[in-house]
Amino acid sequence: MAKLKIKSGDVVKVIAGDHKGSEGTVLRVLREANKAVVEGINMVSKHTKPSAKNPQGGIVKKEAPIHISNLSLIDPKSKSVTKVGFKVEGDKKVRFSKKSNQVL
Repeated sequence: MAKLKIKSGDVVKVIAGDHKGSEGTVLRVLREANKAVVEGINMVSKHTKPSAKNPQGGIVKKEAPIHISNLSLIDPKSKSVTKVGFKVEGDKKVRFSKKSNQVL
């Protein structure tokens, strides 16, 4: 399992695929599939059966996972896409933006 540079809560931009150019917040990361679920991006219609929770049933819109390689982190300082690096500060390993050199 590879070490991923994107975590939940990060603001990302889609750099490839149908939703190219869209921005959103990562809701969760699926490490074993190398995918992430991004708020408001890659929406799919899911048909649901009636249940105790949803007695009506029907069609529900929800986010589908998108591959990590199609996402790029947005630098909080410059508000543009950036690559992510790792460095050791003291005894902690931290992520930093390669554009602004700021710790994420």
